[in-house]
Amino acid sequence: MAISVVVAVGGVGDRLIDAVTERLPKLKVGPGTDPNAEMGPLITREHRDKVASYLEGAPAEGATVVVDGRDADLPAAGFFLGVSLIDNVTPGMKSYDDEIFGPVLSVVRVDTYDEAVDLINRHQYGNGTAIFTRDGGAAKQFQYDIKVGMVGINVPIPVPVAYYSFGGWKASIFGDANIYGPAGVEFYTRTKTITSRWPDPATSTVDLGFPRTR
Repeated sequence: MAISVVVAVGGVGDRLIDAVTERLPKLKVGPGTDPNAEMGPLITREHRDKVASYLEGAPAEGATVVVDGRDADLPAAGFFLGVSLIDNVTPGMKSYDDEIFGPVLSVVRVDTYDEAVDLINRHQYGNGTAIFTRDGGAAKQFQYDIKVGMVGINVPIPVPVAYYSFGGWKASIFGDANIYGPAGVEFYTRTKTITSRWPDPATSTVDLGFPRTR
């Protein structure tokens, strides 16, 4: 959901890498008590080290670490890791196959739109995805072609408002109901069903004390 993998289509890859590389050093990493902080700490030391291990192992798998968050100027106290960028990532690499849950952006390069769609549709997870484009036709085609439960068009985290269903497809969903929307209401609702049939009270010979209509 945090768009940890970007699929760059065609010749946009180099320009994207340059733009992101220029932006990352400007992000302020710090504690949540700092009103100027844009990126906080990771939850534990162990998780920080796990996220850092993806940066450590990426070159051996054939990827390129463009920005290494381990080299950032970080607060001394806390489980901080700087924002990082990995290029030339491909399926089969750990940084692609795993959900990192850390400040690491991976870039996968493909030549065509069809390759990009196939790459996403073959992935075991299908929670959310997004397309960034100025081409309305490409955006409309994408929403039909993609096999993912939540789709954003120029929206990076496509979580809908609560009265629509929130939930993914494939291995990104557990159970048989979504969290939000009508399915969520039904999940938290205890229903009562009453089936009734009323004879004419005037025909009854038993007086229960209730008023009778004439």
